[in-house]
Amino acid sequence: MSNKILLVEDEEHIRKFIKINLERDGFSVREADSGEKGLEIIRQENIDVVVLDIMLPGIDGFEVCKVLRKEFPRVGVIMLTAKSQDIDKIMGLEYGTDDYMVKPFNPLELVLRVKSLLRRMETITVGQVDIIEDGPFKINKYSRRFYKNNKDVELTPTEYSIMKLFIENPGKAFTRDEILNTVWGYDFVGDPKIVDVNIRRLRSKIETSPSNPNYIETVWGVGYRWKGN
Repeated sequence: MSNKILLVEDEEHIRKFIKINLERDGFSVREADSGEKGLEIIRQENIDVVVLDIMLPGIDGFEVCKVLRKEFPRVGVIMLTAKSQDIDKIMGLEYGTDDYMVKPFNPLELVLRVKSLLRRMETITVGQVDIIEDGPFKINKYSRRFYKNNKDVELTPTEYSIMKLFIENPGKAFTRDEILNTVWGYDFVGDPKIVDVNIRRLRSKIETSPSNPNYIETVWGVGYRWKGN
């Protein structure tokens, strides 16, 4: 069965153009011209990735993303924005988007980013070693679950991929470019702050004191390192 994409975009000509390109690559696409309709669809159907415009009639893309992260934390979200200011990108990431694209964009690039996000969301096959434990943390690669003190911590697909990278490589200092290339899986064209925002979100979820982290360390002049236990 093909992956199901929900496209939330109020401009019909843009929506149709994106849909054609996604369907050409074998995706099943559901459409919504408002945030309210988009939420109605995802509550009724199994959606893998939401491609979400910021500027929508009624509730905007940021508010939709907040609801998605509360109700469907493991669904992939790619934000579309016509604005180029950094604050708009960062705001979208703070709400929990996995990726973003600034209009106008090449629809083929969007297809590649959807595929990359879906790869991050893939489970491993039965029979592989699927449990990694590190101190109070445990990651189950088969179910894509992350635990602290045996309590489930809700992570977005991108947050999960970063944590998997860290826990599988304790003590290794990763540059932002290494994290981008490993997690996003393509030659990322955009603001590398996407890494910093995801790290900040992760710290808020797993650290006792996010401003004084014990686990995800900043390596000044390099990037980040998982301290490990």
